[in-house]
Amino acid sequence: FRSKQWYQRRVAITAGIAENSVGPCAAVPDDIHILYSGKSVEINNTDAEGRLVLGDGVAYARKDLNADIVLDMCTLTGAQGITTGQHHAAVLTNNEKWESCAVKAGLSSGDMVFPIVYAPEVHFSEFKSSVADMKNSVANRSNAQCSCAGLFIGAHLFDDYFKPSPIVWIHVDMAYPVHIGERATGWGPALLLTLFGRYSTSSLLSDIAPVLPADQASKRAKHEEMC
Repeated sequence: FRSKQWYQRRVAITAGIAENSVGPCAAVPDDIHILYSGKSVEINNTDAEGRLVLGDGVAYARKDLNADIVLDMCTLTGAQGITTGQHHAAVLTNNEKWESCAVKAGLSSGDMVFPIVYAPEVHFSEFKSSVADMKNSVANRSNAQCSCAGLFIGAHLFDDYFKPSPIVWIHVDMAYPVHIGERATGWGPALLLTLFGRYSTSSLLSDIAPVLPADQASKRAKHEEMC
């Protein structure tokens, strides 16, 4: 889905949807999957299926849509509720300025987020595999699990976490804020509309949106020229 109305810049939405069901084509432990990023994944947890399609989604955004800013939102982990609670989604990002913007947009919209640790240099080793580029679930479930799960997705957006990238990546784990009991809350759209409100033609959204960092497209062009 691509929006040509309301926004001054191109906005594209991709849906990575997974159904955890049993069948002859279902993933089983010790499978090796090659994701759209080209990276191989050893399946060590068949209940960590959503991140596989999310990895494909962010890779598609980079390779096919040439996105400058990639934001993924998902009900990814039960650890999110332990980390940031029922009312704040967890936000993980490689860009400190956009992290601040996301927090401000959450406060303005009511769809609140709170930052979690972004440290791939110490956390991504949780996915170490002897037969693939990575496993799909962590070795130690007590080690920043919410951050680690997000890093799995980001690994399919970036070629290497340890090389500079012009792409802004924002990961939002909204597992707990999206429901109260058995009822959905509708959490999420207000955050997105507010966060990117500066790019909108709506005066209301523009007024409540945070002031965004310098234009990402120009940053990416300069980075490519340098490389």
